[in-house]
Amino acid sequence: MASTRGAQILVASNRGPVSYTLDETGTLTSKRGGGGLVSGLSAIGPDADALWVCSALGEGDREAVRRGVGEPGVRMLDVDADVHADAYNGIANSVLWFVHHMLYQTPLEPVFDTEFRRQWAAYETYNHAFAAALAEEAAEGAAVLVQDYHLSLVPRMLRELRPDLRIGHFSHTPWAPSEYFRMLPDDIAAQVLGGILGADRAAFLTQRWADAFTDCCHAVLGPGIPSGTRIGVHGLGADADFLRERAHRPDVEERMAALREQVGEGRKTIVRVDRTELSKNIVRGLLAYRELLASRPDWRERVVHVAFAYPSRQDLAVYRDYTAAVQRLADEINAEYGTPGWTPVVLHVKDDFARSLAAYRLADVALVNPIRDGMNLVAKEVPVVSDEGCALVLSREAGAYEELGEDAITVNPYDVVGTAVALHEALSMPAGERAERTKRLAGAATALPPARWFLDQLHALDT
Repeated sequence: MASTRGAQILVASNRGPVSYTLDETGTLTSKRGGGGLVSGLSAIGPDADALWVCSALGEGDREAVRRGVGEPGVRMLDVDADVHADAYNGIANSVLWFVHHMLYQTPLEPVFDTEFRRQWAAYETYNHAFAAALAEEAAEGAAVLVQDYHLSLVPRMLRELRPDLRIGHFSHTPWAPSEYFRMLPDDIAAQVLGGILGADRAAFLTQRWADAFTDCCHAVLGPGIPSGTRIGVHGLGADADFLRERAHRPDVEERMAALREQVGEGRKTIVRVDRTELSKNIVRGLLAYRELLASRPDWRERVVHVAFAYPSRQDLAVYRDYTAAVQRLADEINAEYGTPGWTPVVLHVKDDFARSLAAYRLADVALVNPIRDGMNLVAKEVPVVSDEGCALVLSREAGAYEELGEDAITVNPYDVVGTAVALHEALSMPAGERAERTKRLAGAATALPPARWFLDQLHALDT
């Protein structure tokens, strides 16, 4: 049954717009998040009767739910911590993420055993908690936008509970090609696809990922798209107004001064900003930089690789090992090539948005070389913020390549020598050409800013 106070617009995602921390005195402190969804939902205005359903992610969040602390327009679900861990780390991040980013070392993994089936049951329970909450909170005929691979089963579950609702699902990741996707057990592959096909509309960041989803449906479920689900594409862009304003605040200026001192006078910069996510390909990026210094000794002492590698998912051993490998390789490059007046790699691992924006502004070259990425907003943000214009070295496996490839220097993310050649080309690009390319890149990068990206999905449910 629809709630008597039901919301007209609902968003469902694993992570919500607010999080809580609990200190030793028992005091709860809230922190607002950012991102495209936050910007998008704010675009519909405070009177739109909207609700964001999300998960409690840590003890602070769980305590907030228990105390009845919250923000208007947000419902946080306190799913059992063990269930959440199995659903989030066991399935979403260790199976679905790996499939869509094609990260498995297939001689050894995946192994879909009884432990996997136990965790899959937790994933079903987690998705059902969201479906039940959305069914309870939604007004008659409301629009529900379900986000990402954490909640791939929700649309079908919600459709069964509330057939009156208009349901959309959006995938922020790539979608695996059918031959890779079919590594999943047949029944699980069908359940993932069938879950999303419970939506009126399934949307993706690029046409490539949308086509891959359609191919998987045909391969696993048979020809056609069952249930008449419409397929859409919405290429999330950078928020130019916010970025340009934020990038010129005093804290960014302070960090620019510190970075300039670390880089040294007159040197060029190759900038990368990433989480230490396996798909971001940071290690091969560092190897390519080392190859550049080895094969083009004239760049020694004339360039610095400013690499921000912010730790991600450190509760998973494979991510801790990867973060350590990044640090180890940066140290090796500095030991091999560094001089008393030049540190070849400036590596920062503590997340600092103001410092990231400072690096964007200083970048002569932006290195974005993921193995596979749904979009990669860094590729879009750097050209928007860059002071003097930057050359973009971009993996052809990033979703952003679809929009930016024409004015980027494209690389095969596995080709370390080829990436080193691309870095040399980017560093050698004449200032005029670099400025012109940056202007075109910034235009393409901001074509669908977050607010419009969100509203386009919402309006598409009405058609």
